[in-house]
Amino acid sequence: MLPIHIDDKEYKFRSAPGRLREWLLHWLRVIISDQGTRNLFLFLCLNLGFAFVELIYGVWTNSLGLISDSFHMFFDCSALVTGLVASIIMKWRPNERFTYGYVRAEVMAGFVNGLCLVFVAFYILSESVERLIEPPEVKHDRLFLVSVAGLIVNLVGIFALNHGGHGHSHDGGGHNHSHGGHGHSHGGSPKGENILLSMGVLLHIIADTMGSVGVIVSAILMQQFGWMIADPICSMFIALLILISVYPLLKESVSVLMQRVPHTLDNQLQSCFQRVASLDGVYSVQDKHFWTLCSGVYIGNLKLEVARRADLNAILLHTHAIFKQIGVDKLFVQTEYAAM
Repeated sequence: MLPIHIDDKEYKFRSAPGRLREWLLHWLRVIISDQGTRNLFLFLCLNLGFAFVELIYGVWTNSLGLISDSFHMFFDCSALVTGLVASIIMKWRPNERFTYGYVRAEVMAGFVNGLCLVFVAFYILSESVERLIEPPEVKHDRLFLVSVAGLIVNLVGIFALNHGGHGHSHDGGGHNHSHGGHGHSHGGSPKGENILLSMGVLLHIIADTMGSVGVIVSAILMQQFGWMIADPICSMFIALLILISVYPLLKESVSVLMQRVPHTLDNQLQSCFQRVASLDGVYSVQDKHFWTLCSGVYIGNLKLEVARRADLNAILLHTHAIFKQIGVDKLFVQTEYAAM
């Protein structure tokens, strides 16, 4: 029997669908294995389906409120996808290139979701101003049912996220060492929940819930009083609420990405530096750097100028304890003998 030769490119082409199916099944198993990611995925499917319903109804009724709400729901889906991917990436273990792991995926996701919300708010605001000048005819009699259904969908999402155990924590060991005129201390067991990630996704859903409420209110006003101007006014109000609500998320995520000193430590670090400087054998505290790795996980780095007679082990132990009291679980301390 003659041997069968299969072209390598043809083999790769034929096996590509199989590899894609295996890859999708693997990610699906990862998603459904955790309650938080499972709830997020199910709500993503529900949200995406209803976004199309709102868009079709919005075009049919000529309602800016409903159309903008449907586009906002599409952005919600992108936020949910971002949150879903980030929540999985965060669980990846540290390696030689990403020595801190992938926990900052939550910060990136929060920042991206915040920018998306700003874009949505300005889009709704610009469309609202245009319709405020020339209010169009809106078929308000068809709005109420769909807007109520949208409100229910968003309430389901809020409930799912608040009761899905959507959080993340991680622990790490610690160690201390010192040698000669140069010592280091590393330690801590950082613990935190993915607050920025949850906050970004939740803000999208809350803003969309406000959108549904706005559409309901405008539909009632148009039906009862014939106020066609209610549609753009409610949309403007929603846009302003979105901008106000997204500000804390953007402020916190930018602070983390720019490696600002954690806000919660602003009024505590100076007293800690003074306490360390007052330790026996410590001359000065230098090169002080403190930043946030991810939600609730603070990292610090400093250099101590010490006397040659100083007990390095005692100094490192006390320094570590001082900063651990304010929540800095991972601290890197370099000691250097003072020049005589």
